[in-house]
Amino acid sequence: MLLFVLFSALTLPGQSRLTQTYSQGSGSPDTSFFYSADDLYTMAGLYGEQGRAAYLKARWTFDLAFPIVYTFFFITAISWLLSQILKPGSKWRLLNLFPLAAFLLDLLENTVTSLVMAFYPLHNLPGELLAPLFTLLKWAAVSCSMLILAFAVVAFMRQKSRMKIA
Repeated sequence: MLLFVLFSALTLPGQSRLTQTYSQGSGSPDTSFFYSADDLYTMAGLYGEQGRAAYLKARWTFDLAFPIVYTFFFITAISWLLSQILKPGSKWRLLNLFPLAAFLLDLLENTVTSLVMAFYPLHNLPGELLAPLFTLLKWAAVSCSMLILAFAVVAFMRQKSRMKIA
């Protein structure tokens, strides 16, 4: 959790500022929930050559590290909480693996958006078709991971409060 908080506090703001600078305020595909292929190419154009190069570098440095950090955080936190509230052997304990979906979708998103940025202004059909889908699915998986964690925290707290009463 400490690594997640530190990474989020120390690295994310700088990356956000760089993205805003290069994107001229248009944002980044990986921080959007919904966008179209046209939106992606508009972003790529606004980034300019230097911005697209910075985007590619960020996708395979910072945006490779952050999914590892948040996946590790979610898996370990959910695993510990579920081990506290569920019986050994419960299939519900496998919910701790759900964050891996977000991780894999994040990598797929980085790959296809990188293809669009690398080949801009040429159109990259797989990239432009798959990037919006992978981004949406990534955010859905991240959101589900957060919900699993939240439910596990609530269940853990309820269980602890019941023990104090008894």
